[in-house]
Amino acid sequence: MLNHPLEDYFHFLQIEKGLSDNTLKSYKRDLRDYKLYIEKVAQKSSWESVGRNDIIGFLYMLKDSGKSSATISRHISSIRSFHQFLVREQLVQQDASLHIETPRKERKLPDVLSQKEIESLLAIHENSPLAIRNKAMLELMYATGLRVSEIITLKVSDLHLTMGFVQCFGKGSKERIVPIGDVAIKAVEDYLQQARNQLVKQNANHVLFVNQHGRPLSRQGFWKILKKIALDAGISKKITPHTLRHSFATHLLENGADLRIVQEMLGHEDISTTQIYTHVTKTRLKDMYKTYHPRA
Repeated sequence: MLNHPLEDYFHFLQIEKGLSDNTLKSYKRDLRDYKLYIEKVAQKSSWESVGRNDIIGFLYMLKDSGKSSATISRHISSIRSFHQFLVREQLVQQDASLHIETPRKERKLPDVLSQKEIESLLAIHENSPLAIRNKAMLELMYATGLRVSEIITLKVSDLHLTMGFVQCFGKGSKERIVPIGDVAIKAVEDYLQQARNQLVKQNANHVLFVNQHGRPLSRQGFWKILKKIALDAGISKKITPHTLRHSFATHLLENGADLRIVQEMLGHEDISTTQIYTHVTKTRLKDMYKTYHPRA
């Protein structure tokens, strides 16, 4: 009784809402945990019998197990959306998730590299095909702020180097156009002319960046490459692929870019998501003031 509506909802998210695979996986993970609680702990056999107290009990269980407020907020969002679907499809009469309060998220400022650290990270001078590829990948990521999932799925046909932009398909397969600077264009052109054909070999592949076997890079593969390059560059900060995206946005704002333009380039639907970077720039300005002003 509980399973069929849930599977119908996942089908709705995939087909009608067009959610990305990663977002869909997140919904499935959250709601299957929720269903298990409703079955085993609340001992309910239908969604009609689920009440507000059952949802609150599930959220308390998450809190007691040490889940962060951000994780609990994400579960609440998934549960709300599912219960709204049940009402809309007339599978239940009332929305049990109404008036469930979302905990305040701990607003953690993203890790950002300084411009000097970026210069060190991108100072790759080797001439091997893999080194040329790495240089092109990191230059392009810092130049555009693309997500790692967007970089590794980028196709050669998505590049428009003579016009100075890249065509990107982000979350929910939404298309956006992002400009590229001359340095990144040169690095990508070097990769296309000098290295990519040596890596792709016999198996022609439309994906721009490939591994040493000529196949598309995985997220884990990209992360390993980035961590090794950061280590070689002497960067001690914890660095992830998203650090380059954070650095891209922060450096643009520090140099006077308009917040709306940065929002568009990052592919954020809501400008409040982009506004986190204004907090980062203010924090960095305060740090610089304290470091360099004689009376700070």
